[in-house]
Amino acid sequence: MGLFSSSSRTVRSDESRPLLVASAGKPASMWSDGFGTLATRSLQVIIVVGIAAALILGMLQLTVVVIPVLLALILASAAAPAMAWMRRHGISSLWATLITLLGVVVVLGGIGWLVVWAVRNQWDELSQSAQQGFDSVLTWVQTLPFEIDQDQIDEWIGTLTDFVTSAQFGSGALAGVSAVANFLTGLVLMVVTLFFFLKDGPKLWEFLVRPFRGSDYDRAVRVGHKAVQTFGAYLRGTAAVAAVDAIGITIGLLILQIPLALPLGALVFVLAFIPIVGATVAGILAALVALVTNDLGAAIWVVVIVVAVNQLEGNFLQPFLMGRSMKLHAFAVLIALTIGTVLGGIVGAILAVPLTAAAWGIIQVWDGPNTPARWARRKQALDEQVDTVTAGQPRRAD
Repeated sequence: MGLFSSSSRTVRSDESRPLLVASAGKPASMWSDGFGTLATRSLQVIIVVGIAAALILGMLQLTVVVIPVLLALILASAAAPAMAWMRRHGISSLWATLITLLGVVVVLGGIGWLVVWAVRNQWDELSQSAQQGFDSVLTWVQTLPFEIDQDQIDEWIGTLTDFVTSAQFGSGALAGVSAVANFLTGLVLMVVTLFFFLKDGPKLWEFLVRPFRGSDYDRAVRVGHKAVQTFGAYLRGTAAVAAVDAIGITIGLLILQIPLALPLGALVFVLAFIPIVGATVAGILAALVALVTNDLGAAIWVVVIVVAVNQLEGNFLQPFLMGRSMKLHAFAVLIALTIGTVLGGIVGAILAVPLTAAAWGIIQVWDGPNTPARWARRKQALDEQVDTVTAGQPRRAD
C-alpha cells in the first residue's frame, strides 16, 4: 500500500514516526489542532488528578490500616538484607522472622523505656525549674515598655485554668483516649503485617506480579526491587544518621548539665526521621529546656552544639551513609513534607520522604535497569544541541 490513500495521507517526521494529516479539501478534526491537543491533555490531567484524589481520600479513611502496612513494608525492606543473610546460612524463614521481630521490639522498646525512665527520674527537678522559669518570665514581663498589670496576668491564668477544667478540654481528652486506642490497634496490625512481610515477602510479591507478562513482568520485578531497596536504604541510613545526631547532642547536653538530656537525645533520634524540619524542632526544644532550667548562656551553647552536629550530618554522614541515589532536592523534600503533614500529620511527615524517594527510584528504572521513564530522562545541554545541529555547516563570512 502506498503512502497516500483516498481519505488521508501519511508522512514521516524527522524521527521516522508516521503522522496522519487530513487530505486536501477536508477540514481537520477539532481535536487535531493546537487547541484540541491542549483540551485532550487537560482532560487527561483532570482524569489522573481525580483518580489520585480518590485514592488519597480512600486511604485517609483507612489510615488505621494504611499507615501500619506502610510502616511494616518499610521496616521489612530495611530488614531484607539481614533476612537474606540468615536464610543463606541455613536459618529457616520462621526463625529468621522471629529473630528480626525480636530485634525490632528490643530497639523500639528500649527507646521508649529510656524516655519514660529518664523523665520519671528527673521530673521533680524539671517541674521545679519550670516553675522558676515561669516566675522569671512574669518578672521579665513587668519590665516591658508597655504596662501589663497583675490583673491581666491573673486573667490569662484564669482563662487557661477554665479551659483545662472545661468540657471542651474533656472532649479533647476523650479524643486522646480514642487516638490511643487507634494507636494500639495500628501497632498490633503493624506487628502482624511485619511478620508476614518478613516471612513470606518474596512469595507475596510473586503472587502480585502473576498477571504481568513479558516486558511488563520485567518492569514489575524492577519496580518491586527498587522500591524495597530504596525503603531499606532510607531507613537504615536515616537510623544511622539519627543515632549519631542523638549521641552527639546528648553528650553536649550532659556536659552542659542540662536536665532530661537522655529524653531529649531520644527525641532527637525520633525527629531526625523528619528531614530538615526535625533537626530544627529538636534544637529548639533542647534550647528551650536549657533556657528554662539553666540560663541564656547554656541555651546559646545548646544551639551551637545542635548546629555543629547538623552540619557534620549534612556534609559528611548523610552523603556517605545514604548515597547519592537517595538524595532528593531540598525543594522536593519540603513539598513532600508539607503534603505529608497536611494529609497524615506527624506520621505523614515521617512517611512522605521515603515514599517520594521510592517513587523517584521507580521512575529511574521504569524503562530498564538504568533507563528512566522517557519523560524523566536527562536532556542534553542547550549548547550541546546547538553544536550537534550546526556541526558541518559552513560558517557565513562577515
